[in-house]
Amino acid sequence: MRPLLLGVLVGIIVGCFSASVEAQDAEELFRKVSPSVVVIRAKGRAVDGARGLVTFTEIGSGVLISADGKVMTAAHVVHAMDEIQVELLGGETVPARIVASEPAADLSLLQLIRVPKGAQPVRLGDSDQVRVGQQVLVIGAPYGLSYSFSAGWISAKWLPNTAYRAIPLAEFFQTTATINTGNSGGPMFNMAGEVIGIVSHIISKSGGNEGLGFVVTTKSARYFLMEREWAWIGLEGTVVNGELAEIFNVPGGSGFLLSVVPMGSPAWDMGLAGGDRTATIGGREIVVRGDIVLSMAGIPIKTEADIPRIREKVGAMSTGQPFKASILRAGKVIEVTGKAP
Repeated sequence: MRPLLLGVLVGIIVGCFSASVEAQDAEELFRKVSPSVVVIRAKGRAVDGARGLVTFTEIGSGVLISADGKVMTAAHVVHAMDEIQVELLGGETVPARIVASEPAADLSLLQLIRVPKGAQPVRLGDSDQVRVGQQVLVIGAPYGLSYSFSAGWISAKWLPNTAYRAIPLAEFFQTTATINTGNSGGPMFNMAGEVIGIVSHIISKSGGNEGLGFVVTTKSARYFLMEREWAWIGLEGTVVNGELAEIFNVPGGSGFLLSVVPMGSPAWDMGLAGGDRTATIGGREIVVRGDIVLSMAGIPIKTEADIPRIREKVGAMSTGQPFKASILRAGKVIEVTGKAP
């Protein structure tokens, strides 16, 4: 019995020691990487059916990935917003603008207007090397509580258009690390202090965290934000064709009805305007009274697939290169000119 008892005691001691070492590693890692984590506060406009055009705010998180001030975050935190402020560790706040965004992967890349002294970028890891069961850390601002830390494990990996079809282009990690409102856009780290994902969303029946957190992998982030040259133009709205195009008397039978045009975007600089009312048509609520873009950069808009084609063509242009758009405004077709970002 004594050898057995001794073995049990040794096991307990070793287990406690291992837990202590893991806690120390997590504590040290938090101190190391937290200066690269940022809090994002954004302001935007939306059309409310009862009140018309209203303003709203969004809070989320992000991570500094380069010395020149590039910040990765979730698209739903900043996409189509008028004003974006990024708060760094220590409280210094810097304005930022969107330089790349892919809502279908819930990813956006920001550029800080200036880079504060001492800003500390982080290293992006290889998410292909991450395995189910690995320990991970998430740092963000749940419910606005800045620089909150949670730990967990990778519980699954999902290929694009499998786990969450509302965001079809993203590859996801599923994690047990606690994620809540405000964590969106924040980084998930491996135990080497590398970013392996950008927090996206949770699936919850209660509205709170239920251990079903989803994080976009850095493989997706690199592809959509760093490897493609697809311009962010600021086109937000609905493709109108078929019966809907007939209702709006759209020449050519199709176009893109703008719901909102973010301030400072290329679309805003072109003078394009979004709507200010909603209407229910065929059981579907649509923002109306905005410009309808018929074509842009020589590409007629027939389906949703034409929007990324436009972004790709404009993204391949030199900065400042002009391109034209044909729009329907108040029953008249006019032409406006924009400049590639």
